[in-house]
Amino acid sequence: MLDRANRASTTNAVEAAIAAGYRLIDTAASYLNERDVGEGLARSGMARSELFITTKLWMSDYGEDKTQRAFDASLHRLGLDYIDLYLLHWPVPLAFEATIAAYKVLEKLLAEGRVRAIGVSNFGSTHLRTLVERTNVVPAVNQVELNPSFQQQGLRETHRQLGIVTQAWSPIGGGFRRSADQNNGSDPLTDPVIIGLAEKHGKTAAQVILRWHIQKGASVIPKSFNPERIAENMDIFDFELSAEDTSAIDALDKGVRTGPDPETTTAKSFNLNLEQ
Repeated sequence: MLDRANRASTTNAVEAAIAAGYRLIDTAASYLNERDVGEGLARSGMARSELFITTKLWMSDYGEDKTQRAFDASLHRLGLDYIDLYLLHWPVPLAFEATIAAYKVLEKLLAEGRVRAIGVSNFGSTHLRTLVERTNVVPAVNQVELNPSFQQQGLRETHRQLGIVTQAWSPIGGGFRRSADQNNGSDPLTDPVIIGLAEKHGKTAAQVILRWHIQKGASVIPKSFNPERIAENMDIFDFELSAEDTSAIDALDKGVRTGPDPETTTAKSFNLNLEQ
């Protein structure tokens, strides 16, 4: 369970983000904060039509009946009448029939108007192609780990071919800073190339990285509870990286993943019980 301080932090962060100009708010059943996000949305005073809310279905709820119940529960916790984007949180390669069944429920929710768009998260190229072959609606989005040290060029090409938007979680490499050894210096925020570009443009390293994502055509969902950082992450539209700048960042790809591997991930990979 989230303690009261963490719940308040989530609600306050949502309010601060909307006040700073954000309109896309990303959450998930497995984050255990949908209720707190919903409270932040309500407190913001922003019209529902001006907001874009994403949430995700957890793996333990894949399957026709369970998916429907889980969606209704998320909607209730968020205090909303519809979801703008509903995602399968992970592929489950060892139980892909359940993954397919869950996605077909998402297609039904889309047809009913209870969601405005559907997609996936953490799917690899093989997962995506199998899903597209066996369902009717191409995922609007695949939300994946993506930053200068882990660029997933092959997967992004698959997205381009299938018409799927690439959305980056951990876009500035937060996973590296949570690692004890920072994965042998792979943290993009401390890379000399990034720092040099930040000095060149009079921006922070985080702003340079976020601008790189945008210019590469990706959607980004940076995470912060700090109101100043939240505002800083939005302030990236008054400068532009040159082709030379973007090429320098492209060259930083180390192929280093900080999150779980989608090829081997199952619900048992996480110490998580949504029933609690």
